[in-house]
Amino acid sequence: MDDILFSTPDNPVPENHTAGYFEGARKTKLRYALFRSEVSPARGTIVLLQGRNEFIEKYYETIRDLNAMGLWVATFDLRGQGGSDRLLKNRRKGHVRRFADYERDLELFLEKVVLPDARLPFFILAHSTGALIALAAAPRLANRVDRMALAAPFVGLTNQSMSENAIRRLSALFSFTGFGQKSMGEDSSQRPFDGNPLTGDRARFERNAAVIAARPDLTIGAPTARWLHETLTAATRISQQAHLTHITIPTLILAPMRDGVVPYIAQETLSRNFRAGQLITITGARHELLQERDIYRAQVLAAIEAFMPGSDPMPEVAESAA
Repeated sequence: MDDILFSTPDNPVPENHTAGYFEGARKTKLRYALFRSEVSPARGTIVLLQGRNEFIEKYYETIRDLNAMGLWVATFDLRGQGGSDRLLKNRRKGHVRRFADYERDLELFLEKVVLPDARLPFFILAHSTGALIALAAAPRLANRVDRMALAAPFVGLTNQSMSENAIRRLSALFSFTGFGQKSMGEDSSQRPFDGNPLTGDRARFERNAAVIAARPDLTIGAPTARWLHETLTAATRISQQAHLTHITIPTLILAPMRDGVVPYIAQETLSRNFRAGQLITITGARHELLQERDIYRAQVLAAIEAFMPGSDPMPEVAESAA
């Protein structure tokens, strides 16, 4: 177990955990971990879904915070990244064959790991691409997941070298003409802190960079055309009223106003069309809310703590977060 999760002096593995691998869709081997709270009785289990190019080790601090709330945490590395199987011979390429594979991986994780080994009730906390996966799978999860909190859901793109519409057209063209494995964009896994669109917290940024420097095999480079086509197509589908009306799980949308990856307006628009959703705006924060400065991160954790196990009406949750 100790060789499955990676530890550094300033980012130690939380105690009282188990780690291993489970078989996802298409027999893909996915790395997972389950972190137990010392609080008894437990208030439930958070299923933590990561964003693109993330890994379990990046969330140790957040896992400790959730454990302190009395919540167990179950998480896994998405296919093609972290400690999970890569999908192409070139391990640096961020690829997915079908977005539905992500959804099936989540369902298999719930069936194989969470349901037999974790504590009820179950909640989802998801970031960016993970939040897109949760939204896509949500209509089928109503009998298993009680509530969801989605941080900066990946429902659009901003601050790219070309417009989102151009990226959509080009990635679709490559995907349908046999060039879906072509990388699009630059490898940003080792970007500097100055000018980064992800977080304003230098200490957390450098902590994550130290993990990457010690274990570069956990990271991936630029996404492939197929990855972009599949995820942006999914983002369009889940944003439509026809899909959102089939989501009955009460959901928080935690939207950073200075998001440098996903347009804030796209997240706000999603919430307006989402009957089961409640928007909480984090003014001043960038894309990675759980890696942000304490002033922003504390708002996110307060919203999660108030919302996840509770039965309070949604407006009171928003008031608690403020």
